Amino acid sequence: MKFLSNIVLRYYKAILLAWLILFIVLAVFAIRLPSLLEGDGFKVDGEHQQVMAELTDTFDLPAETLFVVFDQTTDDTIEKTLANIERLNIAESIQSPLDDPSLYKDHIAYAMLHFNADTKDMPGVVDTLRETIDNEKGVILTGGAAINKDINSASQKDLVNAETIGLPIAVIVLLLAFGSVVAAFVPLLVGIVTVVSTFGMMTLFSSTMDLSIFVMNIVPMLGLALSIDFALLLINRYKEELLKQSVHDAVSTAIQTAGRSIIFSAICVFIGLGAMLVMKVEIFQNIALGGMLVVFMAVLASITLLPSILLILKDRINKWTILRVKPGGTTRWRNFAAFVMKRPVTLIVVALIILGIGIIPIKDMELAIPQVDSLPITYDSRQAYELMDKEFGLGEKSTVYIIAERKEGWDNTEGLEEIKKLEVQLLADKDVDTVNSIFTASKISSVEQWEQSMQVPEVKAQLTPLMESFVQGDKLLVPVTLNLNGSSTEAQDWAREWSGKDVGVEILVGGQPKFNQEIFDEIFNKVGLLLAIILGSTFVILMIAFRSILIPLKAILMNVIGLASTFGILVYIFQYGHFGIEETTIALIIPVIVFSLVFGLSMDYEVFLISRIQEEYSKHLDNTAATIDGLTSTSKIITSAALIMIVITGAFAFTDVMPVKQIGIGIAIAVAIDASIIRLLLVPSLMKLLGKWNWWLPFRKGPYKASKWH
Repeated sequence: MKFLSNIVLRYYKAILLAWLILFIVLAVFAIRLPSLLEGDGFKVDGEHQQVMAELTDTFDLPAETLFVVFDQTTDDTIEKTLANIERLNIAESIQSPLDDPSLYKDHIAYAMLHFNADTKDMPGVVDTLRETIDNEKGVILTGGAAINKDINSASQKDLVNAETIGLPIAVIVLLLAFGSVVAAFVPLLVGIVTVVSTFGMMTLFSSTMDLSIFVMNIVPMLGLALSIDFALLLINRYKEELLKQSVHDAVSTAIQTAGRSIIFSAICVFIGLGAMLVMKVEIFQNIALGGMLVVFMAVLASITLLPSILLILKDRINKWTILRVKPGGTTRWRNFAAFVMKRPVTLIVVALIILGIGIIPIKDMELAIPQVDSLPITYDSRQAYELMDKEFGLGEKSTVYIIAERKEGWDNTEGLEEIKKLEVQLLADKDVDTVNSIFTASKISSVEQWEQSMQVPEVKAQLTPLMESFVQGDKLLVPVTLNLNGSSTEAQDWAREWSGKDVGVEILVGGQPKFNQEIFDEIFNKVGLLLAIILGSTFVILMIAFRSILIPLKAILMNVIGLASTFGILVYIFQYGHFGIEETTIALIIPVIVFSLVFGLSMDYEVFLISRIQEEYSKHLDNTAATIDGLTSTSKIITSAALIMIVITGAFAFTDVMPVKQIGIGIAIAVAIDASIIRLLLVPSLMKLLGKWNWWLPFRKGPYKASKWH
């Protein structure tokens, strides 16, 4: 760190110029990012993807379908609207409710617009279609691409709303922490540079990977919170040192002390984010990439850009002081620390009871893949989709597509017998409603009858196109309708069972049940590995940093308890429908994302507190006095840093996209619990009870010595 501080002190003007150039270049790319985001990121490279590709490439089924919903309209309106859409010549085919009675019910009808795989710009198609039907009352466009576009728009709107709410409050917290206007706005500047630069870098990555629309919120949420937190730590140390030494020496000391803590904290966050890469689900890959990029940029800006700015400002960091802030620990915090030391057992019991109450609702947690309910009810695309679902019972059943492969082909006696055998096996399943095959579609009941019919030229002319719709080369398509909701556990079990079933030929299963099953299985199968990476790495890093066994064990246990309580509170808020929030399930990604992010973030406060306690303990080997001094000197800065994290992430409680709302509230609650109940009560109380055992490390020779890391 001394080498880095020397580099910054010597070349700070060049560093500022380099950052300015980098910011301008990346800002140009960042402007393009919103238009490059598509999809919710729930994608796994598995059977479902293979089947969907076969349906499009081999069997010419539509790659994308949009729905035009007609509510309380006339047949003339339907005919006119679809004629206008047909003239656009952008849909591969249009299925009209006027031609298909199954798409018409009382006063509700819907048309299906099918698009092939060559249609690349679906957001542009959605815009064109909406412009075409804009003047027609009761005509609404919905479907996957329309819903995703609305979520993208809502995400951008949410980001502006969250920043409008969170950033002013963060400035107030910084003013209370530093007392001066300049010191309060410098961290904000660093945060903006970090987020915009990261957006620009992600734009460059968009050419090699698909980016989820949710990164639009999660990256700024994490980037702003971390950047401002890191800047708070470094500026606080700089202001302390400025009272004792020159500007250059104060900056050097701040880089070597607070800068070291920042790097260590970033490593912990990096581990949590990097662990998500083991889950081969696109949204986790996106968040891991975006998160690691924004953490890297936050650290780089905090230890290079920020010190350079401080060297330019010098003592003007205190300019426009509006509050006189007393440096160091205060009498109030020392009294609080002494209070904790006198009642460690009582406070541990009280804290665990409070956290235990928060954990109780976790038993009812229901996880689901976010769908149309990610959007607020005010969006037309959600209203139209839910109207279709209600009137036509779209959710009561689900469709599974089975692709079977037979090297010898299907257009022979043995192949036909295999088709019939597969059909019989499927129909024997209690969860199967209908099976579409050459036999059910032609109403021919046996292989013999089929072969006899094919001997008649007129009948053969009718059956051949039918055969081609189900058979292409050595591949057979069998659409199956289940009496199960595609999102249900039973449908997932069905897909899992049939994927592994021996039916005499090789089969692949696709469709919504398989899609959901692959997502759930990938997460639940990899969550143990993710936890092992995060917990194991955290333990090793803390053990090396503090040369202790009990401190990392205690930190991990406290974090797990705090996060469990956080998830219980999320269930109480969202599933039980409190505080004006509609009842909804918890998004499947929330536990993984919140755990991975918060586990690393909470280490920031742990390291800051324990480092100061260890520093004091190394002087006089008095555990109680060291804990009091450490708690006194760090409580204010920990509280300020936590408040900033809470207001930046908590501001997303006022957003519209449900998964983003849940992530923001989840992180805010977890940080609040960690910085208050855990960091100010449980940790110091346990430090008091364990005494010198806090610093026990097997095979260490000689008396206690502080780690060189400090």
